[in-house]
Formats: sequence, structure tokens, C-alpha cells
Amino acid sequence: MKRHRYQWLIAGLILIVTAVIGGVVWVNQPPKATETVKHRMVKTHYHNWKKTYLKGSDQAKFVVTNGAERHYQTLSEAQGYGMLIAVFAAQQDLDDRRTFDQLTRYYLAHRISADNPLMAWRQSRHGNEMVSGRSEQSSATDGDLDIAYALILADELWGSDGALNYAKLARKLIAAIGEREINPVTKLPQVGDWAAKSGFRDLLRPSDLITAYFRKFAAFTKDGSWTRVAQNSQRALKQLSSQHASGLMADFVTVSGPQLKFGTVEPKQVDSEYDHQYGFNACRIPWRVAYDYQMSQSPVSYEIVKKMLRFFKHEKQLGTVYSLTGQPLESYDNAAFTTPLAYAAYATNDHQLSERYAPELSKKLVKQGYYPATIHMVTLLTSGSINTK
Repeated sequence: MKRHRYQWLIAGLILIVTAVIGGVVWVNQPPKATETVKHRMVKTHYHNWKKTYLKGSDQAKFVVTNGAERHYQTLSEAQGYGMLIAVFAAQQDLDDRRTFDQLTRYYLAHRISADNPLMAWRQSRHGNEMVSGRSEQSSATDGDLDIAYALILADELWGSDGALNYAKLARKLIAAIGEREINPVTKLPQVGDWAAKSGFRDLLRPSDLITAYFRKFAAFTKDGSWTRVAQNSQRALKQLSSQHASGLMADFVTVSGPQLKFGTVEPKQVDSEYDHQYGFNACRIPWRVAYDYQMSQSPVSYEIVKKMLRFFKHEKQLGTVYSLTGQPLESYDNAAFTTPLAYAAYATNDHQLSERYAPELSKKLVKQGYYPATIHMVTLLTSGSINTK
């Protein structure tokens, strides 16, 4: 995939012009196919992923996050991934809209309330029903962001004239995200709609800084406030990237004020002993930032991803938790860490790293559980997306 020799000059001029006029010009294009991601292999992986992780009825399906049938659980995070996977698969002629609609109906059945279209963050099986307890009737921002983005892609692919009006659902959900999950001071995503009421208003999960989504939200809704969220998200990523030579970022940080003053969290303050390290949340950052580069050719996103890839280029162990200063903290090898790096190498046209990471995307779906298998599936589909224009 050769680059035009004037590409970076053109990209720079676009950024200058948009800064002057106060708007943003977005280049929207599907990720291009990679040399090592073959359509047949993606199809096989997708079939296996669906068979293993999609549960429910013919009417509504969810992505199961555990293996005990009588005690099935799912998360809004998982539903967001599932909807992304289904629409990406349909873009590549691996499935039709039926699977996406089944996943969408499950989301609709598990919104927090009739007035709040954010999805309840967890459901568990009780009898024949999937239900959320009182403490689960709150949101997780990452899941809502993926669901909203997937609905936009569905509208672009199929239109909204069928039984499900994807565009209407997307606009309603995006409005709720803006009202309930965006910090009004920092203009950055909070971790959920519960954060401000629980004393966690300034808590930030850097993997939620999905600049590509916020750009898409701005274009789709014609709401300029999302442009500010996109700009601040990229600014925050750039600042966090600059804090360590590795370019690695933590699962959680704090950020406050309009000038974005960053702070650290303590181990187990939010989720795990690795809250302050590059763990199972932050491992998604290479994928999220590389996707922005793939879609917009942003030089800022490119440099953020390349810095992380340069660090991992010299590391023997890729699939585990790291300290921000670059020390591996565990000995396992997990696809949730390796496959985002593989996709990022492809997206940035790093041929040396692409060759090294290629087996991570093409190997069989791991049996380490829902999370690594699903991250593997979504990054594989993103890597194998075909330019249909």
C-alpha cells in the first residue's frame, strides 16, 4: 500500500484549514485489506466466534462473557463488540443484517430505562431471562460508544427504512452519551453515567478516547460539540503518550479542568491491581488509535501508535501487562494484548512489525475466554476490511 509522496503535506494543510475555520474535515474510508488477512480465514474465524459466543433466541442475541449456561452473563461492553463485529462482517459479505438486528434488539431490551437509552452495564441469567440487578442499572461508556458507532455503520450499509431505524437509535444514544457520559469540564468521556454521582467525575479510561468515533458522531449528528470531544481526546492521548519513553498508557488515570491536568490512580482503586499500569483496558489503545489513523490519516494518531510499536519492537513478550516504564509484569501471552498490536502495525504500514505480528491475527481463536477471543475477532475484521467504494 504505497503512500502518495505529498500525503503528509496535504494532511497538514487540511489540519491548518480546519483550525482556521473552526471545523474539522474528516476523511472517511473503510480500513483496507492487509496482505496476510485472507477472506476465507476471516470467514472461518467469524463462524467459530458466532458459534461460541452468540447466545439467545432467534429474536435477540447477546455476546456471552462466561461459559456456564445456567449462569450466563453479558456486558454492554460485550454487546458493543458484538454489534461492531456483526456490521464489519456484513461489510465484508460474511453475514447479513439478521445477526446485527438480533444484537440490536437485545440492546433495546436492556436499555437503562425508556428515557435513558444507555445500556445497563451487566445482565445475568435468571431462569430463562437475562436481567440486570439494581446495582447494574448504570452504564459503561465503552460499550455505549461501540453500540452507537455500530448503529451508524449499519445505517450507512443498509439504510434505516426497515423494522429498526438505525439512524434514529444512533442519534438518541449519542445524545444520551453526550448528556450523561461526557465530562462537561474536560469534554472527555467519563467511565459511566454513575461516575459524577460517585465521586469519580475526573476518572478517565484512556481506551475510551476513541477519536474516530467522536469525529463520526460530529459528522453524523451535525453537532459541533463532538468535534471538541474529538480534539480534546486526541490532545489527551498525546499528553499521556509523552509521559513515558514507552508511550504506554494506564488502564485508568484522572484528568481535571479545561487545561486537562492529569493524575494517577492507585492499584485496585477502580478495577484491579493493575489500574495504574498497561493492563486489560489499556491494551485496546493501539487498536483504537490506529483505527483513527486508518480512517482520518491523522498524523497525531500515527505518532502515538508508532511510539508504542517502537517500544514493543524490542520486547520479546507482547501479550501481557506492562508497567508504564516498560517492564512486563506477568508471564502469560494473551490475544487481547497481541491482536491490537498486530492491527496497529498493519494500519500504520509498518511492514517489519506486520510480518512479526501476522501470526497473531491468523492463529485460531484462543480458548482464554470471551475477552481475548472477541478482541481478536474485532481487530481481525478491522484488519481484513475491504474498501468497497
